[in-house]
Amino acid sequence: MLVRMGELMKSTTKTVNIHEAKTHFSKLLAAVAKGQRITICKDGTPVAQLGPLDPPVPVRRPGLLKGRVTIADDFDEPLSAEVLAAFEHGV
Repeated sequence: MLVRMGELMKSTTKTVNIHEAKTHFSKLLAAVAKGQRITICKDGTPVAQLGPLDPPVPVRRPGLLKGRVTIADDFDEPLSAEVLAAFEHGV
């Protein structure tokens, strides 16, 4: 099932007033942990939103593939006429 993130968030948003948020904060956090967003309103006007955190960005590890990847000596040489023709004609 493919769902855009924006569509998922729209379908899992709940609105509560401040009193309800204070009274049921633990339950609301449990819902957030499952991916739901909670909009907190004061006098019917949204003032805050509880939502899941973005996933952590993976740490980049330079050199991870060192010795496993090779680049041919002629990598940046011009392509032959035969290869260029294949690109032009879709062969």
